[in-house]
Amino acid sequence: MTDDMAAIERSILVVDDEALIRINLAVFFEDEGFQVFEAGDADEAIGILDANPSIQVVLTDVQMPGSMDGVKLAHYVRNRFPPTLLVVASGAVKLTAADLPAHTMFLAKPFDPRFVLSEIDRLSA
Repeated sequence: MTDDMAAIERSILVVDDEALIRINLAVFFEDEGFQVFEAGDADEAIGILDANPSIQVVLTDVQMPGSMDGVKLAHYVRNRFPPTLLVVASGAVKLTAADLPAHTMFLAKPFDPRFVLSEIDRLSA
């Protein structure tokens, strides 16, 4: 298997309206061998997911502009793309498992992306 094929097999969509956070996470995951997609809101994320249904992980912020927040996006992704790993993060809202779709990890911001990577690796194994 070539490195290009490995990169395609590990893919993540980072959804955050704060460009610096989104870019920093994108660079981190690219450095870790992921094919990274970026979206500034849920509507853009849905378009990317529809065009790239093989995306394995969605990491989304909760509070974003647009037609839905990150929690609604997580529910949409779980219903439309069930095997996708979901990570929901917020620096303003504390969510419980009851607020999120099944098998979704919640992180309080700020968080260490290395922890997220270790959880993705653990859950993907």
